[in-house]
Amino acid sequence: MKILDWYILKRYLFTFTMLLLLFIPIMITVHLAEKIGKILENEVPFGEVMAYLLDFTIYFSYLLFPLFLFISVIWFTSKLANNTEVIAFLSSGVSFSRFLRPYLIGAAIVAIFSIILGLFLAPKASEGFNDFSYKYFKKGRSAVENTNVFRQINDNEIIYVSNFNVKNKVGNNFSLEHFKDNKLKSKITASNIRYIPKDTIYRLTNYVKRDIGEHEDEIEILRRKDTLFAFDVDELIPEIYAAETKMYGELKEFIDKEEARGSSNVGRFKLVLYRKWSLPVSVFILTIIALAVSSKKRRGGMGVNLAIGICIAMVFVFFDKIFGVMAEQSDFNPIIAVWFPNILFGILAAYMLYNAKR
Repeated sequence: MKILDWYILKRYLFTFTMLLLLFIPIMITVHLAEKIGKILENEVPFGEVMAYLLDFTIYFSYLLFPLFLFISVIWFTSKLANNTEVIAFLSSGVSFSRFLRPYLIGAAIVAIFSIILGLFLAPKASEGFNDFSYKYFKKGRSAVENTNVFRQINDNEIIYVSNFNVKNKVGNNFSLEHFKDNKLKSKITASNIRYIPKDTIYRLTNYVKRDIGEHEDEIEILRRKDTLFAFDVDELIPEIYAAETKMYGELKEFIDKEEARGSSNVGRFKLVLYRKWSLPVSVFILTIIALAVSSKKRRGGMGVNLAIGICIAMVFVFFDKIFGVMAEQSDFNPIIAVWFPNILFGILAAYMLYNAKR
């Protein structure tokens, strides 16, 4: 690697790291100022608060990785342009494509780091961040969709509860239907179902079981019945943010199970899966756009480049959010929702790079 590559690569990584370290205390201060009232009101232990702030930092740094990178590239490249260093590089016979190479090397390093962060660190941080938020900040709000729960728990059985109290582990209007060869063979109903953690059993009140025969049905009626079922409470109604807390392999298995069970949150879960790979790709796209925007010396200096860059970044975030919401709230394809902003801005990056070379 030549002196030019080392020079730009060091500036690339140094500026990105410094910007990240600069924004982290700001994010923590603003967030803590917003939440300090509830933290004091709930008398949260100091150790829990520190662990929460660490999870908060990892969680949001991962989400904002591409934007931090985008701004940092515009910042240091604009300084190079204002100091006429870019003109000097290109006038010395270095082509724009050659000038781009250290930027792509830096983007590759950041992309690899974001993959490691997304696959291993972010899931654990997400779990801690969301658990703390629902415990202390969102009291009264449930992290699960616990009304009209209708799920296929295996190939032959479907369960339903009209509502489920997560805290007390009690569900109302429970039913379990058992099928064989697409024919209903038996059905269990109960006015409520309670999970007993101590004995790892389910207690059914006003239990009725109907076994469907060829000529007549057999009916069993009990005031109360303790029994075992082939499903766990956490699997019955997983948290809305459950996908964010799982490693990649676990996440794929989790999504397959949720699809089989007819979960309404599959789109939300798939967004998390696809973003683990779309985010590193966006690092390259935003790097190219940032270089194309800031490599020219403009009247007005760095401020103009930053203004243009921030506008582009806001449009990127807008598309990412609006398509994400569409995938979560409707039948819009999650893979299109995740990759459409990258495809759109990838085309923009190619166009801007072509003009910058000229």
